[in-house]
Amino acid sequence: MLNVFITVKSLGKRKNHLDRLAWLLSEVPLTLKALIIDMVTTNVRQLNERETETPLVPFLTQGDIEQLGQSGKIGFGALYNEKKADEKEAISTAILAFEDGLYRVFINGNEIEQLDDALTLHEGDEIAFVRFTMLAGSTW
Repeated sequence: MLNVFITVKSLGKRKNHLDRLAWLLSEVPLTLKALIIDMVTTNVRQLNERETETPLVPFLTQGDIEQLGQSGKIGFGALYNEKKADEKEAISTAILAFEDGLYRVFINGNEIEQLDDALTLHEGDEIAFVRFTMLAGSTW
């Protein structure tokens, strides 16, 4: 197991605010593809393990409302779609998105350009996934 830090955009923030999120990798990945697979697998498992039932009498405390208000969405956290995410499909989608140039990966500020590029990760390394946004507008 290896502890690293993932740079993520804060939810609901209108300004460009980035946070460092501590992340525990299940194993030391040797390639970028292995890193992506590990990240996707962990996220899919966490999503599928979330509780799908809501309490009989849901309520939010004032502290809950203030904390959720800062993220931009106040709700009870209920999951209305009971369908579980497919791990293999999610991995395939993440790999395809990288190959299509929809996001880039940086480790300690250095871009990793190929899925089969060898990685040498160490405890406390910084990993950033930068997703590109498609802009609507006139044609070129």
